Amino acid sequence: MEHSFEPLQNDLILRAAWGQTVERPPIWVMRQAGRYLPEYHQAKGTRDFFACCRDPEVASTLTLQPIERFAGLIDAAIIFSDILVIPQAMGMVVEMVDKKGPHFPSPLTSPDDGQYAEVMKRDVDVAKELDYVYKAITLTRKKLQGRVPLIGFCGAPWTLLCYMVEGGGTKMFKETKTWIYKYPEEAKALLQKISELCVEYLALQVKAGAQLIQVFDSWAGELSPASFKQFSLPYLAYIAKHLPIKLKELGLDPVPMIVFPKGAWYAIDAICDLGYNVIGLDWLHDPAQTVKTVGDRLIVLQGNADPGVLYGSHASITQVVKDMVGGFDWANRKRGWIVNLGHGITPFVNPEDLRFFFQEIHRLTKGEQL
Repeated sequence: MEHSFEPLQNDLILRAAWGQTVERPPIWVMRQAGRYLPEYHQAKGTRDFFACCRDPEVASTLTLQPIERFAGLIDAAIIFSDILVIPQAMGMVVEMVDKKGPHFPSPLTSPDDGQYAEVMKRDVDVAKELDYVYKAITLTRKKLQGRVPLIGFCGAPWTLLCYMVEGGGTKMFKETKTWIYKYPEEAKALLQKISELCVEYLALQVKAGAQLIQVFDSWAGELSPASFKQFSLPYLAYIAKHLPIKLKELGLDPVPMIVFPKGAWYAIDAICDLGYNVIGLDWLHDPAQTVKTVGDRLIVLQGNADPGVLYGSHASITQVVKDMVGGFDWANRKRGWIVNLGHGITPFVNPEDLRFFFQEIHRLTKGEQL
């Protein structure tokens, strides 16, 4: 079924993501819809986090909150959802524990634990299992009324595997490292299955109305360069290659593809050649050096302010913005940069300090003196 949406009034981020010269760098930030906003808690009420994701009306309301609060300052919405909906669709139980984060009561412990075989043989109906995400996307597109484009997303295969075997967040990655160094072939089989599901899931998000997509490899930096080449890079490449093919099969136009390999600073050169249009940078990257690494390849960079600056003074925020504007050589290039933080907004940020960050980007990319 074809959806009918109002014409787009602000296509800045789409033009920028395709590598075009633009009048100013577009802006959005990861986790821009979320718990730092007072209105988020009002709309969420007593609902569980995943209950919000599964309710298209609530998910669309939360997605729109930053667009309404920061009207005219940001250039994209990102659907309110979670990367862990794919493990849920694969039959694993995932809970969101207050003040702790995601929790898998029964993570994958080894290839012989019984659950691994079940997950691998399960024929996952991504269209049916994650229908609530597509409904939320379509509803959000309608509510946006063309104000800004809508971003869809998924977790990268490597990052999803980490959660599925660790059972939640971790600092040691003991279980993950056990899998890749003790059961590498079984880990790769699982990564391939996840990759195929990601392609299907992202394609159906585009069919529902998403206009860009981002692949979040949040735990990429936990791999050594050699291990990254084995356990992350091939699966990021699979998504970049097969998503456009899947979209074509569905009769859909290609959309810009963003990849965010957090912490994998050593792999940027290789990631430039995977087929993604945009590479998200965390705050540990030097923008000027990364621009040199990209060279003349038609790659757009996204990022990369330290999210922690939003706890600081306005003078500090201004300096970080100036450093980015200079580092990404915006005054000379006028292309190749989408403004973002180097990771998601952290809790307890004052929304008015985020507003100041947005305002400074606008002010300092309009030709005024740095």
